[in-house]
Amino acid sequence: MCNTCGCNITHGNSHLLAPNGKYAVTDDGQNSIAVIKNLLHENDHQAQHNRDVFNERKMLVVNLMSSPGSGKTRLLETSIQALKQRGIGVAVIEGDLETENDADRIRQQRVPVVQITTGMACHLDAHMIANALPQITLDNVDILFIENVGNLVCPASFDLGQHLDVVLLSVSEGDDKPAKYPVIFRNADLVIISKQDLLPCFDDFSNENAQRAIANLSSTVDTLCLSAKTAEGMIQWIEWILRAIDTRRAGAS
Repeated sequence: MCNTCGCNITHGNSHLLAPNGKYAVTDDGQNSIAVIKNLLHENDHQAQHNRDVFNERKMLVVNLMSSPGSGKTRLLETSIQALKQRGIGVAVIEGDLETENDADRIRQQRVPVVQITTGMACHLDAHMIANALPQITLDNVDILFIENVGNLVCPASFDLGQHLDVVLLSVSEGDDKPAKYPVIFRNADLVIISKQDLLPCFDDFSNENAQRAIANLSSTVDTLCLSAKTAEGMIQWIEWILRAIDTRRAGAS
């Protein structure tokens, strides 16, 4: 989508195309494909710089992705409460086209948070993350959650410097979504089948069918059935995070 709609050009990387920018003029002066390739190359370069910053601090960074309304912010609220009880320092970057609604919700949890409003862009990119980091106090932060823009397509194409990708699939979306949007699910480290409390209302959704569709894409992707509302699966989710934090503290790349 980004390669055709142009949303790969964001306020984070637009300086590369501005007058006197690195890619203000392509080799032939017209080739937009070259511009797209150059922007993705620059994004990956910035993502690695971000990752170096995170690795230096031995801080875990998790990229949360999903469709709009799958429960990412609710999961974050519940997760922050559980992690703080275990002495884990948490910070959050929120991504949306407009408003600070989600950041306002996270601020109620009394953790560092910054909202990125992307305007027309349907994803976050590495330059946006780099610009947001100075606005967050990273001292004593063990895990940084990045809540990406709600979208099952474009966020999968942009490395932010994260260590892990977690994708939410809510029971209200349909258990065929992994087959319809394979890239984001295939590349995930964990798929959370969220809003389990709504299963009685959506009897056409099957956890088993969703898990089978995910397994057909990749045999290495973990899945977890969870409800942030009832706390079903939350212990397993927090334990998964804690193991990942321990790995990061040990300095694994």
